[in-house]
Parts: sequence; structure tokens; C-alpha cells
Amino acid sequence: GDIKHILENELQIPASKMLLKGWKTGDVDDSTVLKTLHLPKNNSLYVLTPDLPPPSSSHSGALQESLNQNFMLIVTHREVQREYNLNFSGSSTIQEVKRNVYDLTSIPVRHQLWEGWPPSATDDSMTLAVSGLTFPCHRLTVGRRSSPVQTREQSEEQCTDVHMVSDSDGDDFEDATEFGVDDGEMFGVASSALRKSPMMPENAENEGDALLQFTAEFSSRYGDCHPVYFIGSLEAAFQEAFYGKARDRKLLAIYLHHDESVLTNVFCSQMLCAESIVSYLSQNFITWAWDMTKEANRARFLTMCTRHFGSVVAQTIRTQKTDQFPLFLIIMGKRSSNEVLNVIQGNTTVDELMMRLMAAMEIFSAQQQEDIKDEDEREARENVKREQDEAYRISLEADRAKREAQEREMAEQFRLEQIRKEQEEEREAIRLSLEQSLPPEPKEESTESVSKLRIRTPSGEFFERRFLASSKLQVVFDFVASKGYPWEEYKLLGTFPRRDVTQLDPNKTLLEVKLYPQETLFLEAKE
Repeated sequence: GDIKHILENELQIPASKMLLKGWKTGDVDDSTVLKTLHLPKNNSLYVLTPDLPPPSSSHSGALQESLNQNFMLIVTHREVQREYNLNFSGSSTIQEVKRNVYDLTSIPVRHQLWEGWPPSATDDSMTLAVSGLTFPCHRLTVGRRSSPVQTREQSEEQCTDVHMVSDSDGDDFEDATEFGVDDGEMFGVASSALRKSPMMPENAENEGDALLQFTAEFSSRYGDCHPVYFIGSLEAAFQEAFYGKARDRKLLAIYLHHDESVLTNVFCSQMLCAESIVSYLSQNFITWAWDMTKEANRARFLTMCTRHFGSVVAQTIRTQKTDQFPLFLIIMGKRSSNEVLNVIQGNTTVDELMMRLMAAMEIFSAQQQEDIKDEDEREARENVKREQDEAYRISLEADRAKREAQEREMAEQFRLEQIRKEQEEEREAIRLSLEQSLPPEPKEESTESVSKLRIRTPSGEFFERRFLASSKLQVVFDFVASKGYPWEEYKLLGTFPRRDVTQLDPNKTLLEVKLYPQETLFLEAKE
């Protein structure tokens, strides 16, 4: 009842005029509590309004709109008390409805006894849009005529204006029976004659091109609301479904079509194109299709089937009779092989098809969780290994950088040591050269004027030498340099008065610079 009140606001239809159909259980009324029905997570319900008048179709615009509308026919099979919810476009004929009901109930058109057709529906060739059906939903009842030889006049007398049986098509089937032609054969031939082009070209070289034609032809026959068929080879479909990351994997559904089966039209239009089925397949499956009508295409698929699933599955499909098609194969990818979870035949209902898809999904989900766990553990191990490898690489880089730095440092030290040695050798050579170039030291008893110099080094040592008073100051500088104290690096200071001797003219004599007869000098490093 709460659902009806919500729909009343949405649809502007009084709740008292609504019938809600599609529940999984039987007895449901406005007071039923949902939790007592034990419903699945997703449910498809239908709103019926049998007490509301049908829309007017008085002018051509309204008629065209009616032809484009979809009618929901709720057909009850009287003998077995089974209800079918069938969608038809407004352009479908009453005869097409009866043929589809034959597929579902196995009651030939000539034996069908109907209740619920409007009085205006007097001709099986009429379209549903102009037949006076209640839109969007209309309820009908069908049963088997009690006597096959009952005349049309007797039937009309019994049914008055609420019963309806077929006319001309029934005669055709009667004639066919007289000549020993089976009803299913007549229906198959009639169905095939209506089809303009095959679902798939025979001996198609490219599977992708064949699937493109299949999808286009399927859309033209059954509308755009259908499963999204994978365009590509069966191997590519495997790759897409099974070989990604575990979280992204899906089941593979293979739809095997057969134009000669009496079940094909109903299976495609009423079950495979049901919104609930289309939505569930798109979320959880990769759907691939193949047409088994032509023998060459059938043989090609059986070869593919043997290669991918083994000879047992191929033999199972090979032994399927034409009227058992279409087939729906549910495939799950495993580590070592591909497993066929289910083979669904065409003689099923939307609810049964959904339940079998969901059952396959439960099996797949359990396996997927294991695969996700294994993949996560493997990725964790690989991450640890990558981190260890990265740490080892960084350690090697650090060791190499440290070693290279040490090598550079040692090379620099060696270079500096070489420079130092070269400088020392150079200084030693200069020192020796200066030492050898010095004039001889005059003796104390020399008759010439002699100046005695006492020189103190920065380390506190003293060395003395006698020089001729006529010797130039440069000779003193050379003497000090020969002792390892070049005048470019050291200052020679006098005491009284304090002065920097190295600032004096080196060409003057010791006598001229007043370093006679004796003097004490100090060596000091220049800043």
C-alpha cells in the first residue's frame, strides 16, 4: 500500500485503480509487509490499470504515437495457471501475439481460445495500437479449445464478444496438419520467411565484423534495449573477461542464436531484452554472441568450443536440437582452464533466467574473493620485494657515491701532495742555487771591513754569518732564502731602530743600510 501511494504521486493515478504485479510470491495485498515476502535485492514490478479507459486515437498524430508505444500484455495460461508478461510494440499484430503465445504454451494458434480481447479486435491482422487494448497494460486469458473440430460459428456463439479465436491462419495450420506437416515446422518456416537478412554472414572471415552485423540485425529485430555484445573474437572476449585484475574480472555469457528455433523470437524479445536482464548482464558479464543457424558457422563455433572448453562441452552443444535453442552459456575463467557453469536453454522465463544468472554470479563472487585475496597477498609480497630491492639499490648508490667521493678526495690529496712536492723541490732547487751563488764567508781576521749578522728564525733558532761590509743587501736576502726563508714570504726586521729591512734597496751595501759592524735581525712571516 505504501508503494502504491508513492506511485500515486509519481504517476498521478489513484492508488485504488492500480494493480502491482511481478511479486515472486502469490498472495500479496496492500497490507502485506515486504519483509515477509523474502524478496531478492532487486525486483521488477509492473503497474496495471485495468479500470482506466484506453487513450483516444482519433487523429493521425495520436495513432502514430500509439504505434510507437509498447503494450504490456499479461497473458494467463488457463490450464496451468501460469502468467506471462509480454511486451509488444503498438505496430505488432494480433497474429504475432498469438504466435508468440504458441511458443510459450505449445497451444497451436488454431486451438487457442482467448478471453479479454476488446470487441473492436475483430481481425488478427490488426495492430495492437488500433485494436482497443488498454494502455499500457492489458490482461488476457488463453486456453486450449476442448474440441479441435469445433466450428468457427460454435466458437463465436460460446465466446460472444469477449472470446476470440484465429481465422485464416488457423485454416492454414489445419491444412498443414492434413498433409502431415508439424506445427513447429510451419511456425519455423513462417518465422524464417519474415526475416529479411541473416543474423551473421556465413563463413565470415573476421569474427569482429560478424559480431557487428549480428548486433545491427539484433537491434533491427528486437529494438535497442538488448545486451551489449562484445565486438571481437572469442579469445579477445576471454582476455576482456578473465585476464585483468581480479577486482575487474567478470563472467562471460555466450549467447547462441538459431533462427530456425520456435523459441528464438520470444526468448530474444521477452527475456534477453528485458531491462532487468540487460542491466544485470551489463554490470556483471561480458556478453559474446554467435549465430548457429548456418552449418558453416555452427561448425566453426564447435571448433572454437572444443579448443577452449573441451570435447565434452562441444558434444553437449552438438547434441542440442534446434528447438532447444537459443542457448546461453555462462563461463567462468579459472587459473588453468575455463569452466562452463551453466547451459541455459531457450524454454525458460525471465525469472528463471535471472535466478540462474544470479546463481552463477554467487559461484563467481566466491571464486573472485579468493582471487582478490591471492592477488592482494601477491602484490603485498611484490611490494615488499620492490621496497627491499629499492633499499638495496639506494644502499649500492650510497656506497658507490661514498667510494667515488673517497676516490676523488684521495685523488685531490694526491694532486695537492704532488703540487706540494713540486713546490718543495722547486724551493729546494732555488735554495741550493742561492746557497751555491753566495760569496764565500769572510774570515774574522780579514783585512776588509766585515759585518757580523745574527738572525733569529720564527721558531726561536739563531744562525750567524759574516759578510763584507761592501756586500750588497741582496746577498743577505739570498743567504736567508738559502736557509728556507725566501724574502717574498718573510720580513727581516731590525731592532734598534725597529725597521723592515726587506723594504730597503737590496742594491745598497750593508754599510750604507747601517748593518755594520754587527746587527741582530728577526725573521717574521708576512701576512
